[in-house]
Amino acid sequence: MRKSAFVLCLGALLLAGCGKGIVVKVDESGDSLISSYVSEFNSTDEELYIQKYPNSAAEEFLKANIPVFDCPDKELEKTWYFRWWTFRKHIKTTPEGYVITEFLPEVPWAGKYNAICCPAAHHFNEGRWIKDPAYLNDYAAYWCREKKDARRYSFPAAHAFLQFYKVHPNMNLIKDSYEDLKLIYSAWEGDHRDEPDGLFWQGDGHDGMEVSISGGMSPDATGYRATINSYMYADAVALSTMATMLGKNDEAEVYSKKAQQIKELINTKLWDESARFYKVIPRHGDGSFSPAREEHGYTPWLYDIPKPEWADAWKQLTDPEGFKAPYGPTTAEQRAEGFKVFYGGHECQWNGPSWPFATAQTLTALERHLHRQGEGPVTKKDYFETLQTYSNNHRMTKPDGTKVCWIDENQDPFTGEWLARKLLLEGKNTYKERGKDYNHSTFCDLIISGLVGIQPQLDGSIVIEPLLPEGEWDWFSLSKVYVAGKEISVIYDKDGSHYGKGKGFFVLVDGKKAFQADSYAIKTVI
Repeated sequence: MRKSAFVLCLGALLLAGCGKGIVVKVDESGDSLISSYVSEFNSTDEELYIQKYPNSAAEEFLKANIPVFDCPDKELEKTWYFRWWTFRKHIKTTPEGYVITEFLPEVPWAGKYNAICCPAAHHFNEGRWIKDPAYLNDYAAYWCREKKDARRYSFPAAHAFLQFYKVHPNMNLIKDSYEDLKLIYSAWEGDHRDEPDGLFWQGDGHDGMEVSISGGMSPDATGYRATINSYMYADAVALSTMATMLGKNDEAEVYSKKAQQIKELINTKLWDESARFYKVIPRHGDGSFSPAREEHGYTPWLYDIPKPEWADAWKQLTDPEGFKAPYGPTTAEQRAEGFKVFYGGHECQWNGPSWPFATAQTLTALERHLHRQGEGPVTKKDYFETLQTYSNNHRMTKPDGTKVCWIDENQDPFTGEWLARKLLLEGKNTYKERGKDYNHSTFCDLIISGLVGIQPQLDGSIVIEPLLPEGEWDWFSLSKVYVAGKEISVIYDKDGSHYGKGKGFFVLVDGKKAFQADSYAIKTVI
């Protein structure tokens, strides 16, 4: 355990009498915060596509379902509420229950009910923090029914379901989905895995990463990618866990062995030692690595696959010749020969532009690395500054000079212009604002799981370990977080003057003070 970590079980804490049942209310301003932001967002919005919850119902939905976040960085705070405001736009009612959409207009490459599996793992990571689990329960059932559509793009379904389960534990989710998830996994093994190496292959477009340096536009340009292989590793681990939960110990062992084999292949085949990075090996080439470091090479850190000594790969995130840019990170390293930000051709290009999908994935991978390995070549400050950049990217200046919150498909990493939007507006665009309110990434989960550090566990315990750099803020609070049947609030008030509840760092469970310390630079388990 690192010296900054302090582990304390809630049971022992309460036995010791800490808190003594004191009820502390910290969310009095939650409703007014939500009302203010919803009013602002609604007033500047052109509501083009309406699903379950129109703008007129946004305030009521958010007050009933989302955590309340309060911090000194009001731009970060605004982006938090904006992303919840956009997420509820994508809750869609169907004859078979709810689904979560990626695009608001109907697009031809989607499946039934306009659902697309490419961003679905992001949907589960973000949506699990909504108080009402009905939306994701239905969404999980949808992917189990639509198994073919669940494989149109790379999608670690079993892992995503478990992430949801940690926040809203319900054994029916595991019982009802396990056999379907096994079939989906087996189908990937049957048509996307090559022997004798045993690596999985995918085209960049079916990873949701079109026109990457390692892929390009050719339908034959498939490769052995860290993305699909990491997802399959994660799903094997998840299936092993589910099997154990269901008492199927023999099956658990089978999937555990599959996971270990894939992990070994990723680390022996896809790690480029000279570049100190995970790279793609083109499937029909001579076995050589693709020439560039690409941002999706951070995917293995999502699942604790890399060796600890490979953490120096994260230096590329903060290197201006690597991925760092004013509106970055970039999707390919800037020193690469194939790097470009091109205002022409296909509107979706992963050879340079900044993508919310990639940024969210990278920050989640970094969060998980920091929580597992601690600081080293990469620090909490790097996480915080990249998160701030990502937050500030959620803006657009309208022709009349008005600056509004905005999320779209991809961005020029040097100017912040929404690149696909510009190309679609200038070309023959079938849709009005195709990418507006795009739901292809997370943001709020990065605050909850990363910055504030609420980490639900499969056993029902909750680890809390903020990644906010020490001394960065004098106060913050995150309240109304519903996890495993508990209402969690995390509050920090350096001198006690901001909230008037006392000074220091507090964790509340169901309104009762369960833990208190001088600093938030700790790790606690409740």
